[in-house]
Amino acid sequence: MDTAPRRRTVLTAIAGGMAATAGCLGGSSGEEGPYDGWLDNARNFQETVDRTGQDQVAVTVGAESGYAFDPAAVRVSPETEVRWEWTDLGSGHNVVEEDGVFESEILTGAGEQFTYTFSEPGVYRYACTPHRSQGMLGVVEVVEE
Repeated sequence: MDTAPRRRTVLTAIAGGMAATAGCLGGSSGEEGPYDGWLDNARNFQETVDRTGQDQVAVTVGAESGYAFDPAAVRVSPETEVRWEWTDLGSGHNVVEEDGVFESEILTGAGEQFTYTFSEPGVYRYACTPHRSQGMLGVVEVVEE
């Protein structure tokens, strides 16, 4: 009886298992962070701030030396008005949702504001167009309570 084909099959299975295990244990998992990796390069994202149940929520534009949103990610309920409030840090900023749902003008002065009321549950990714490459990114996550 020839055991060579059976031995090859077993060795092939072991090698395949080892390769799969090595891929799982490697330094780079290939997985993206929350929000499909949108905030992986955001300047100040630590965690999503939960503001569900509030009628109005404020997000600072120009935090972190002028080039971040604070909070970078906020969770709200439907019908919540989010108000982005400009500081006098950094240069001109805007707030532009990735899929065109909302968009502000470029504003520069402290105290300037842009508001949007979120009626539909979902994840709304936005950026400051001039400073997107510098990590000026944000998310509003709208969830049913």
